[in-house]
Amino acid sequence: MTVADKVFTGSIPEFYDTYLVPLIFEMYAEDLAERVKAISPASVLETAAGSGVVPRALARHLNTDARYVVTDLNQPMLDHASGKQDDDSRIEWRQADALDLPFEDSSFDAVICQYGVMFYPDRVKGFSEAHRVLNDSGRYIFSVWDSIENNEFADVVTQAAGKVFPDNPPQFLPRTPHGYYDHDQIRDDLRRAGFTDISIETIEATSKAPSARHPAVAYCQGTPLRNEIEARDASLLDHVTDQAAAAIEERYGNGAVAAKICAHVVTALK
Repeated sequence: MTVADKVFTGSIPEFYDTYLVPLIFEMYAEDLAERVKAISPASVLETAAGSGVVPRALARHLNTDARYVVTDLNQPMLDHASGKQDDDSRIEWRQADALDLPFEDSSFDAVICQYGVMFYPDRVKGFSEAHRVLNDSGRYIFSVWDSIENNEFADVVTQAAGKVFPDNPPQFLPRTPHGYYDHDQIRDDLRRAGFTDISIETIEATSKAPSARHPAVAYCQGTPLRNEIEARDASLLDHVTDQAAAAIEERYGNGAVAAKICAHVVTALK
């Protein structure tokens, strides 16, 4: 992972929430909300909350006296997330580094993270922090994407961008969002952080969009792939987006499109 992989600034948060969230995140956010609802926690910490798709799904399921602390490393993403959420006295928005959480030991019944741990520069340290702030028998639930080959829109976009920059193809998507999917590695990292009771469930779904251009814009302009494209030649951002849209249309047809998407949901008990 590079430093630029963690930069969600400028127009990225708006494109991310408008295009990427309905494309790939909403369905999994609802699944995560149901998992948290089932354990009825009194206190929840979310790390790497991004544009706030999980809080929008989860808040309605929490008890009226619950405490829900929503954090992200990137203040622009956190600002965007809080601006999208209805006023709710149970929710606290706080900029925080998941590798150095500003909370006391044993502070939460549940720690959750949707598609954020792949961005941790030291995953064992991030997992250790989650373990530290969990109460005894607390639950850590997080999700990661499967390999890029099993997430078809992301794969097609990456290949299209590579054709525009054949000498230096952008690799953000396979490197970071789709770079941490090996079950054995995940289990080993969690054990090193102190977790022993670990389960991993693979969930395959279908990603749907109203047009081929929608996923092209989502990935090219709503993720740090945009940073990689602009670092190579900022004038080619729209061209890369057009090429990605054409590649998706060639593979999936005109009009509404649908493709395979796959993720792993990990649950670890303290």
